This record gives sequence, structure tokens and C-alpha cells, in this order.
Amino acid sequence: MASTYELSSADKSVAQFSQESTESVRRNKFALTAKRVLDLAGSFFWLMAAAPLFPVIALAIRLDSAGPIFYRPRIIGYRGKEFLAFKFRSMYPDALEQLLKDENLLNQYKQNLKLIDDPRVTRVGRWLRVTSLDELPQLINVLRGEMSLVGPRMLAELELEKFGEYRHKILSVRPGMAGLWVASGRQTLSFERRMELELEYIDHWSLWLDAKCFFKTIVIALRMVGAH
Repeated sequence: MASTYELSSADKSVAQFSQESTESVRRNKFALTAKRVLDLAGSFFWLMAAAPLFPVIALAIRLDSAGPIFYRPRIIGYRGKEFLAFKFRSMYPDALEQLLKDENLLNQYKQNLKLIDDPRVTRVGRWLRVTSLDELPQLINVLRGEMSLVGPRMLAELELEKFGEYRHKILSVRPGMAGLWVASGRQTLSFERRMELELEYIDHWSLWLDAKCFFKTIVIALRMVGAH
């Protein structure tokens, strides 16, 4: 039978563990609240700063090819909730039909979930992708709480399937405009490496990591590294 001293020590250990867990939850809640505040302030600021570019880009898209200004892909977001992302259209309106008709192109896409020198991309779209300006409208998604300024890359259903057993983990956070994958080279990396980086971000998330990813992403975007 355990002594009174042993029981007392055990009670103290449980109490200490409970207190540490409570403090950890409080710190995490504070960090997550701070992240959302930064998302709101940051997305509003960058939307206002980029506002003069929107009509210029919209006009360039319209003059270059017929079709809508925005592309609205269906994304699987936080906790599996679907939403329509905002992007400036960078491909021809019949891009999906072109992909399904071309067997070689379709096989390449299924294998890597990306296409190098994609023939479906318009002239203006190629410039938008290289400069990452096609993603500016996603600031609206951040403002609406569907995305974050920093997080794993947004995923469509086909991409999400590749995560297999890690599906629920990747959906435990909001997708981001910037992130560890983008800051590490984006399209120059394989999908497998992308998965590793996305999961690493979730495991080691902190506001400091967000800050590093965000500013490194800006540098990479300005240098036009890894965009297709």
C-alpha cells in the first residue's frame, strides 16, 4: 500500500502537471488570438496598399484574354470547411477542359500536382505568377477568416488526398498566403518535400516562425524565385 508521503507527492505532481497544462493552453490561446489580430490588421493594411494595383491588373487580364477577372478555386480549409479562394485569373477560361483533353499534361499534373511551362497560362497570367501578384486577392480570404497571412499552402481536394493519414493534421490550421513551403523555394520543391515542410510548420508553430516565413516570402516574391 502506498504511504501517505507517496500519495501526497503524487497529488502534487498531478496538480503541477495540471497547472502547467493550463498555462500552456493560456499561452497558446494568447498566441492564436494575437495571430488573428495580426491577420486582420495585416490583411487590411496590404489590401489598402495594393488597392491601386487591382484595377490595373484587372484591365490587363481583360485585354489579354476573354473571361472573368478572378479565379475562384474551391479550397478545403480549417477543420474541413470549404470556401472559394480569390485569385486573379492567370489561365485561359477553358484550362480544365484543356487539361482533361491532353493525356500527357494530365498525367504530369497527377504525378506532381503542378505543371512546368503550363500552356494554359496566359501572357499576363505568366507575369502575374512570376511576381506572385495573382495571389493578392487572397487578402480578402484572410480578412474573412478563411485563411491566414502565414500557414500551410491552401489545398484543393485532389492535393489533400496526397496527405493521407496527415489529412486531419493539415486541416487543423488555416491555410496561409505565405508559409514555410513558400519561404523554402515553393515550386522548385517536390510535393513530398512540400508535405514535410507543411507538417513541420504545424509541429513548430510560433508567432516568431510566422514572422520569419512572412518576411522571407516577401523577399522570395520580390526576387521571383520558384514561381511558374
